[in-house]
Amino acid sequence: MSGTIRILGLDPGLRRTGWGVIDVTGNRLGFVACGTVTSDDKAALALRLAQIYRGISDVLAAWTPDEAAVEQTFVNKDATATLKLGQARGIAMVVPALAGLPVAEYEPNKVKKSVVGAGHADKNQIQMMIGILLPKADPKTMDAADALAIAITHAHHRTSPARR
Repeated sequence: MSGTIRILGLDPGLRRTGWGVIDVTGNRLGFVACGTVTSDDKAALALRLAQIYRGISDVLAAWTPDEAAVEQTFVNKDATATLKLGQARGIAMVVPALAGLPVAEYEPNKVKKSVVGAGHADKNQIQMMIGILLPKADPKTMDAADALAIAITHAHHRTSPARR
């Protein structure tokens, strides 16, 4: 594999959507940027989704990734919360897709296993491994750290036979 591929990782959420951008050259990972898109939790749902849409669009314009990866939604006991998370996830998938980027999806356990080595790692373990794998990264939120983990997972699995 030659050249550098820029990957955008997205950890969707209605309140906070984490994003992380890395460059991949061969097996080398390089930190580019990370942050969090937030929505106003007092605003109507449609306005909150529009805020997420605009925030992710701004990230795409600023960092021009080649590919995107999004964490898959897990189902929990609160159906309303799961539905709202699914709507935010839909925004996280459609924005890069509309920009012409391929969008991959990864289960939370696959992300944890890819970054930490254990499918049931906690958020502190993920953040610690981000510091090891991307020493220049300094995510200010757990959401940004999770987004970097999603980008790293995509970097590791994007050329696997299962993905092809």
